[in-house]
Amino acid sequence: RVLLADDNADAANLLALLLESEGHTVHTGFDGITAMALAEAHRPDVMVLDIGMPGANGYEVARWVREQPWGAAVRLVAVTGWGIEHDGGQALDAGFDVRLVKPVDMAQLLAAVSGSPPG
Repeated sequence: RVLLADDNADAANLLALLLESEGHTVHTGFDGITAMALAEAHRPDVMVLDIGMPGANGYEVARWVREQPWGAAVRLVAVTGWGIEHDGGQALDAGFDVRLVKPVDMAQLLAAVSGSPPG
């Protein structure tokens, strides 16, 4: 079960189609508040979160997930348009397991979601 949240609806829908074509069940939201509500309702195995979302950004959503009783088991994947020099490690500090920079390489995304190295 994958929860995907990105305020760019076209990007989110494209990534959701890719993940669904690989056999994942995907729930999609377009802001941080919706992402938290969907996570509470569906308890995903993996969350793919854009960092720059309205309502609650990806860092806030990640911290919230990690505070939940079920949150430690969720694999958190940050997807951001901000380069590595911008965030200074904030993604890892917020609880993300993996950080990908847009445009996302689809093989890297699939590897991040599955928890395996790309190959």
